[in-house]
Amino acid sequence: MCRIYTDKLHLVIGTMKREYDFSRGKRGAVLRTPRGKTRITIRIDDDILEWFRSQVHKPGGGSYQTLINNALRSFVDFEERSLEDTLRRVLREELPRYARKKATGLTRR
Repeated sequence: MCRIYTDKLHLVIGTMKREYDFSRGKRGAVLRTPRGKTRITIRIDDDILEWFRSQVHKPGGGSYQTLINNALRSFVDFEERSLEDTLRRVLREELPRYARKKATGLTRR
């Protein structure tokens, strides 16, 4: 068993060059970010991150980052619907009053 390990190590060492040319190397991420996505760095509380990671492992795998993205998207969608619902409610309440004032000639100019 030691001999196999030694042979593998010899193969790895044998394939190494003494010097590498990085003159055409590029800095930055090795993998490109998909279109429509932006790579960012954020700080998240440890307990929140652990919760998202545990949620991903429950169903059998996946990405906690995708789960966080989905949670944020749900929040944004809820907020937009909430604003839309509020605007609709205000318009339903106020338009009839405006129509009554206009009908009686009491509107301001």
